[in-house]
Amino acid sequence: MAQYRFFHRRDVLRLTGATAAAALAASPLRAFAQGAAGGAGLKIGMVGSGREGGALGTLWAKAGHPVMFSSRHPEELKGLVESAGNNAKAGAVADAVAFGDVIVVVVPYTAMAQIGHDFGTQLAAKRLVLDVSNPIARRDGEELVKQVDQEGGAGLATAKLLPGAHLVRGFNAIGSGRLAEDAKRQGTERVGVPIAGDDQNAIALASSLIREIGFEPVVVGGLAMGKYLVPGTPLGGEHTPAEIKQIAGTLH
Repeated sequence: MAQYRFFHRRDVLRLTGATAAAALAASPLRAFAQGAAGGAGLKIGMVGSGREGGALGTLWAKAGHPVMFSSRHPEELKGLVESAGNNAKAGAVADAVAFGDVIVVVVPYTAMAQIGHDFGTQLAAKRLVLDVSNPIARRDGEELVKQVDQEGGAGLATAKLLPGAHLVRGFNAIGSGRLAEDAKRQGTERVGVPIAGDDQNAIALASSLIREIGFEPVVVGGLAMGKYLVPGTPLGGEHTPAEIKQIAGTLH
C-alpha cells in the first residue's frame, strides 16, 4: 500500500464557522428517509453484522429505520437484534439484500467479489449501497491489497466488483467501539465522516442517513478518493468536519 503522511488533530488548523445543514434537514429527501409516521424510514439491509456492522445497524434502528442484520448464521444474531430494539431483525444475506432500500456492506474485502457475483443485479437496483468494507493486509492478504491499490483504491475497486451500484464509501476508519459515543457529540465536537462517491443522489441520501445518527458527512470527492478512506491514511481516525475538509484539500 502507498505510504502516507499521517495527520494528527493537533497538526490541523482549527477552522471556524458552522456547516449550513438546515436546508437538507428540511428537504423532501430527509422527510422520506425518516418516513411519514412513527420514525419509520428507509429499510436498511446490513450485509455483514460484526462489530462495525452491528454498531452502525443499531444506530439506524434506534433512529427509526427498519434494519435487517444478516450473516451466514442469522440465528447467532439474536443478542444483537435484541440490543438494537424493535426495529431490528435478522436473516440470511439474501434476505437482507431483498429487504433493504439501502444496503450497507461491512464484510472482509475478500468477500466482496462473491457478493457482487451473487447479488450484483439486486444491488444495482438499490438507491444506495454504502461500502464500509476495507482491504486489510493482515486479514485479506497482501496480494489482494496490492491488487486493490493497482485498481485505484477501494472505491474504484468496489465499483468494478459491484457494477451499476449507486455506491458511496463511508465509515471506513472509525472504530466500532467509538461509534456509539461519537454519535452523541455535538456542536464543534461533532465527528465528521468523510464520504466518496460519483452518484450525487446516492451521496445526498448517504449524507442524510449519516446525519440522522449523529455524525456530519463531508464529501471528499469521487470514488477515486476512496483510496484514502481506509485506516492508516490521513483521513483515518476521528476528525471534525473542518479538519476533514482541510486534510482532503492536500490529497489527490
